Amino acid sequence: MTTLEQAKNELQEKGFLDIKTPGIDYVKEINRLRKEKNAVILAHYYQEDAIQDIADFVGDSLALAQQAAKTSADIIVFAGVHFMAETAKILNPSKKVLLPDLKAGCSLADSCPPDDFAAFKKLHPNHLVVSYVNTSAEIKSMTDIVCTSSNAEKIINSIPKDQPIIFAPDRNLGAWLIKKTGRDMLLWDGACMVHEAFSIDKILKLYAENPGAEIIAHPESKEHLLKVAKYVGSTSGLLNYVKISKAKTFIVATEVGILHKMRQESPDKILIPAPVDDDNCNCSECFYMKMNTMQKLYLCLKHELPEVTVEAALSKKALVSIERMLELSK
Repeated sequence: MTTLEQAKNELQEKGFLDIKTPGIDYVKEINRLRKEKNAVILAHYYQEDAIQDIADFVGDSLALAQQAAKTSADIIVFAGVHFMAETAKILNPSKKVLLPDLKAGCSLADSCPPDDFAAFKKLHPNHLVVSYVNTSAEIKSMTDIVCTSSNAEKIINSIPKDQPIIFAPDRNLGAWLIKKTGRDMLLWDGACMVHEAFSIDKILKLYAENPGAEIIAHPESKEHLLKVAKYVGSTSGLLNYVKISKAKTFIVATEVGILHKMRQESPDKILIPAPVDDDNCNCSECFYMKMNTMQKLYLCLKHELPEVTVEAALSKKALVSIERMLELSK
């Protein structure tokens, strides 16, 4: 038997590879385990439908951070991506924070390497740093105020107009904020692969085929898409807009997972995912978000692994910028 086979057998014996074991009622087992272990399940809108349905709370990055900050649970299971679980750990250093799949990363966070950003910041010592929550703990430790797409405009407007600002890492969100606030910010050149993938030509063709439809988009999308959108906003903003708009049909330009909650909250509306450039895919889906599954969620709770940790000194530094955001978001 090879070393690889031995390792696989060992993991299977311990329960880590029983993902396809028949007969497990994942909903029942997850409910049992979270009650038994006093665990809370927080899920992002981009998670698969079943995870959203079983979560204690579903929200965008801001709402999830707020929930993580006030939870009384002993264990936080974060059904999202790594930076989200990391943020929850920074806010709860004494609690156990779990992520169903430790490889669930973020292309936007990856576009801002800490060493490169530290060098960039050093070139502009008089600038205040506002960083999007989609960043690593290292970036947050170099940040003055964290923001999300829900509160970014409010946070930028709270800063004195004569204070130079570095905005990182999303260039599209940064450019949109410059237009909204009139601030001449210095932008880091990062982007989200999900929101960069939309095809403006296909979207406009779809729009022509659906008279009366409204295009709605997340501000991480490219400028040419934001220009034709009827409404631009965060995931929670998009949800609320669909509910209050008199339009019947919407072309939704953000990760397709949001449509599940939209359909639940606005069952009378027609929701069409915005198409992407890839001919093999009709909508934009985050590969990382979809790495989490019900099976992995069950195993995560069962074994209390994988656990997300943040070194204490780094956590303390990063906490300052997160707490400033939460205070300004009240």
